[in-house]
Amino acid sequence: MPNATPAALIPTLQASVDEALGTLVPDLEPAELYEPIRYVLAGKGKRFRPLLVLLTARALGTSADDALPAALSVEVFHNFTLVHDDIMDHSDERRGRPTLHVRWNDSTAILGGDYLYLVAYEQLALLPPAILPDALRTFNHMVKRLCEGQMLDMAFETRPRVSVAEYLDMIDGKTGALLVASLELGGLVGGATDEQRTALRTAGAALGRAFQIQDDLLDLMTTSAKWGKRVGGDLIEGKKAYLLLQALERAEDDDHAWFQRIVDDKGLPADQVDDARERMLRLGIIDQTRQTAEGYYGEALDELDVLPDTDATALLRDLIGTMRARLY
Repeated sequence: MPNATPAALIPTLQASVDEALGTLVPDLEPAELYEPIRYVLAGKGKRFRPLLVLLTARALGTSADDALPAALSVEVFHNFTLVHDDIMDHSDERRGRPTLHVRWNDSTAILGGDYLYLVAYEQLALLPPAILPDALRTFNHMVKRLCEGQMLDMAFETRPRVSVAEYLDMIDGKTGALLVASLELGGLVGGATDEQRTALRTAGAALGRAFQIQDDLLDLMTTSAKWGKRVGGDLIEGKKAYLLLQALERAEDDDHAWFQRIVDDKGLPADQVDDARERMLRLGIIDQTRQTAEGYYGEALDELDVLPDTDATALLRDLIGTMRARLY
C-alpha cells in the first residue's frame, strides 16, 4: 500500500479497500452465484468499519497492508448483514442501486449472503497464527451479539412496551457489535495491550449507541436531500426507535396518549409527522436525544486516549468527528 500524507491517508485507505474487495470473488461458475456477490462488493460505501481497523492498527505501529485482511473481514461481513437485512426489511434499494434480492431474487440473495459470510472468515484466517485465536473469538462474539440484537429488534415490533434501556441493549448488538469488533481487531493486529483492547471495546460500544441514536434523530429532523429515506419514516412505520420510546417515557397526559396511539395503531399518518416533531421539540426530547448522542461520541473519543499520539490516531478521531457532525 503506497505511503500517503496524513490528509490523503483516509481516501488512500478507502481506495485500497475498494480495490481489494474487487479481487475477493473470482469470475467462476455458476455465474448465477458469483455475479451477484461481486455486485454487492462493488457497491460504494464510506468503508467506515474497515477504516476503524486500519487506522487503529496504524496508530499502534502496524502497516495498513498487515491490517488489510482484518479490515476486509469486517467490511465483507457488514455487506453480508446488509444483504440479509434487505431481504427481511423488503428494501428495494441500497446505496443508490437495486438490492440484491430485487435485482435477482430472494434465494440468490440468501445464497450470496451465505457466501459473503464465508469470504469474511477466509480473510480473517489470513491473520498471523499468533493472534488468530483471539481474532476468531472477537469475530464470533460479534456474530453472536449482532444476531441477538437483530432478533430483539424484530421482537420489539410486536411487543406493546419497550423501554429505552432495552432499546440500548438492542443497539449494543445490532449496531455496536461490529464497531466493537472493528476497533478490537485493529488493536489485535497492532499488538494492543489488554488495557487498550478493553478501551477499544468500550469505544466501539459507545460509537454504536451514538450512531443509532443519531440516525433515529436524523430520521425525523434531517433537512438533507442526501438522506435518501422518507423523513419521519420510523414514526410512520410505528418503529419503536429512540425518539418514540423517549416520548413514551417522558410525556404525560394528552401528549403521552398521542404518542401511545402511534404504537397502538402501528404507525403515524404521514401528514402528522410535523405535529410529532413539534411535540417532541416542546417536550425537550429532541435536545435530550442530541445530547445523549453527543455524550456517547464523547465517551468513544475519550477511550481512544489509550492509543499513542500519532497521525493515525488523529485521523481516527477526525473520522469519528465527521460522523458526529451530522448531529447539526
